Amino acid sequence: MTIHDILKNYWNYDQFRSLQEDIIRSVLDGRDTLALLPTGGGKSICFQVPALYHVGMCLVISPLIALMKDQVYNLKKRNIPAEAIYTGMTNLETDRILNNAVKGKLKFLYVSPERLKTQTFRDQLQRMHICLLAIDEAHCISQWGYDFRPPYLDIAEIRPQLQGIPILALTATATERVKADIVQRLQFSKNHQVFQKSFTRANLSYSVFEESNKEQRIATILQRVDGTAIVYARNRLLTVELATYLKQQKINADFYHAGLDTKTRTRKQEEWINNQTRVMVCTNAFGMGIDKPDVRTVVHIDLTESLEAYYQEAGRGGRDGKKAYAVVLYDDTDIKSLEQSTTSKFPEIDTVKQVYGAIGN
Repeated sequence: MTIHDILKNYWNYDQFRSLQEDIIRSVLDGRDTLALLPTGGGKSICFQVPALYHVGMCLVISPLIALMKDQVYNLKKRNIPAEAIYTGMTNLETDRILNNAVKGKLKFLYVSPERLKTQTFRDQLQRMHICLLAIDEAHCISQWGYDFRPPYLDIAEIRPQLQGIPILALTATATERVKADIVQRLQFSKNHQVFQKSFTRANLSYSVFEESNKEQRIATILQRVDGTAIVYARNRLLTVELATYLKQQKINADFYHAGLDTKTRTRKQEEWINNQTRVMVCTNAFGMGIDKPDVRTVVHIDLTESLEAYYQEAGRGGRDGKKAYAVVLYDDTDIKSLEQSTTSKFPEIDTVKQVYGAIGN
């Protein structure tokens, strides 16, 4: 099949989105490739299509379990053999998946960057027929990025075992410095290519309101705009209180945060994805790896700590290309809290020198 046949057969799309085909052809030409596409821009298609075109398996490095599970679920739904190895699995499960990868029974294998360091995985990697190495959320490799994850620095260690296999690194946000860091840290070849699409999301409407009564304003917004919604809150208690308030206003809402057990989080997430819950009130623990296309509203009841974080979270709205609304509600207290948070995270240079001197001694 051609790449267009694959796109039609598995995803029922007649054509690629902007830059997707260019990225795919770069990979098929054997070039190391860096792709920067906006949130919801179809990054996964860029490695899934060339992997299906080639003989062999695509090894995908991904930072979050939720991200892996979601993509594996969507691939299996299309009858594409895929598995993920992550923390919490038994040795028996891990061995079974690795054996299937070695025997050529998988088309996609998702692992965390930490997994690459284990001797068991390194031993089995030599026996796998890999056609592509895909690195999701590639900005995690840069200490200049907003989401630095040190194990990403070690990914290049497996390159000698993957001679002639191209790397496709994908991210939604990266400054020039971060882009250069990705290319260097992953040891891209000289003929590598970088593709970057404008981060403008024309279908997203961005609004910022100074508001003293945020709860009432959120209820008003959700009553005026139909469809699925996400409401981001600063802390766990606030998610519970706000979800309770919205229910009192006859709005179908639930809460989600990292303090819930895995089973409960999975249930709540699935109910929201399947439209049994309309509004998810959550901390930033929710959303990464969830590709729900029909989110019409994303409301932030607090200010995020960076523009990159806000862009990622607001970008979960309108992934189907239809009109969606990203709304920020703030007051004077929010601004002061954010300023204090920045001050506490970045101490004065004299304090840094004192700590450095103490460690040196």
